[in-house]
Amino acid sequence: MSSLRNAIPRKAHKERAQPHSRRRFGLLEKHKDYVERARAFHQKEQTLQKLREKAAFRNPDEFYFKMIKTKTVKGIHKLESEANKYTTEELMLMKTQDIGYILQKLQTEKKKIEKLSGMLHSLDNHSSSKHVYYADDRDEAREIQAKVSEDRKNPTFEDLPKDIKRKTAAASYRELEARKNRVQELEKIYMDMAMQKELQKKGRKRKLRQDEIVTSDSRPVYKWRQERKR
Repeated sequence: MSSLRNAIPRKAHKERAQPHSRRRFGLLEKHKDYVERARAFHQKEQTLQKLREKAAFRNPDEFYFKMIKTKTVKGIHKLESEANKYTTEELMLMKTQDIGYILQKLQTEKKKIEKLSGMLHSLDNHSSSKHVYYADDRDEAREIQAKVSEDRKNPTFEDLPKDIKRKTAAASYRELEARKNRVQELEKIYMDMAMQKELQKKGRKRKLRQDEIVTSDSRPVYKWRQERKR
């Protein structure tokens, strides 16, 4: 019977629209819209009720430092500046650890670039000539033939089709270019972090003007005053 019921054409019931006289109020609210709005309203009510209970049962003698180290800006609590939270020695130690991590990543990328470049160089200079084997007798010839057959069962990169070789080489070149760009970015980050670490050290220094810089460099250049070592 269910199949026959679905076969009979029935009228498609449409949702009631907003009357023409009330179109200025927007779309007509459906039951699902009311449920969502009511749920959000009651959730806000429960939150306010919990806050009122906490305020009513608070301990008047309770104290913690955020009471005097925070301020309210347009109804939002904001902490004071934490610039002096760490000492100079702690900041220097954190800078050293960060520079060590960046240097380790830089060396890893350089090793991968060297390995990838060597592989691509061997592919470009690979000779297409066939191997020729020489045997002293028939027994040795059979052994060589069996070995060659075994090697053909486990194909290497040289035995792949030309289109796959070309796609693999293109992907390797793209990876090589991406790693070179990453090395340049890491070197720039390393130089900036090393400069910031040197600027935190003691000693009088000043920033050189553009006319005092010998080499054309966009980064700022500093000069330290010579001090007599004891």
